[in-house]
Amino acid sequence: MSARAAIYARVSTVGSGQSPEMQLRELRECCERRGWQIAGEYVDVGISGAKDKRPQLDRMTADAHKRRFDVVAVWKFDRFARSVSHLLRALDTFRVLGIEFVSLSESLDTATPAGRMVFTVLGAVAELERSLIAERVRAGLRNARAKGKRLGRPRVIVDPATIARFRAQGLSWAKIAAQLEVGEGTVYRLAHASAKNPIGSAPVSPYAQAAD
Repeated sequence: MSARAAIYARVSTVGSGQSPEMQLRELRECCERRGWQIAGEYVDVGISGAKDKRPQLDRMTADAHKRRFDVVAVWKFDRFARSVSHLLRALDTFRVLGIEFVSLSESLDTATPAGRMVFTVLGAVAELERSLIAERVRAGLRNARAKGKRLGRPRVIVDPATIARFRAQGLSWAKIAAQLEVGEGTVYRLAHASAKNPIGSAPVSPYAQAAD
C-alpha cells in the first residue's frame, strides 16, 4: 500500500508574482516519483509565516492527529515553520504520530538516517539557543541586583479608609481594585483587616503588592 501524503504550501502576499502553484507543482511531482498518494493539499495564501494561526496549517495539524496521512511534504522550511523551535515542535509531533516529514529544498527526509541526523542537530542548536537566552536573563538580573535595583513589581500604597469610602459609595470589590490598581483579593483582605482593627488598636499595614 502506497504512503498517503499531505502537501503544504504558503505564500505571504497575493499577486506580486507570488503563487503557490510552483510549490504545489514540485510537491506533486515529488509524490508521483515516490509513489505516494496525495491525501490532501493545504495552501495558505496571503498569510505571513510569522503568524501563529494559519487556517490551512491548523487544518493539516488536526488531520495529522486523525492519522489521515503518513507523510508531510513542504517545498521549504520557511514555507512551513515560523521558527526553528516551531519546526522542531511540529517534527516531534509528527514523530509521535508516526508521520514522516520531507522538505524538498533542504533535502530533509526524516525517514532517512541523514534526515534524522539533521533533525537531531537542529534540536541541539535550539536547545543551545534557549540556554543562552536564559543565561543572558540571569546575568541581567544579577547585574541589576548588584546596582541596587529593586526587582519585581513596585509596591502600591493602599489606604483602608479609601476602600471604605468607595464601598460606602456602592462600588464593588472589582471596581475598587481597578481604581486602586491592585488585586481584588488585596482590597478584600485590607478592608476586612481594617474592620477587625478599628482606630486605637493595632494598625493595618497600608502596603500591598500590586498582584495577589
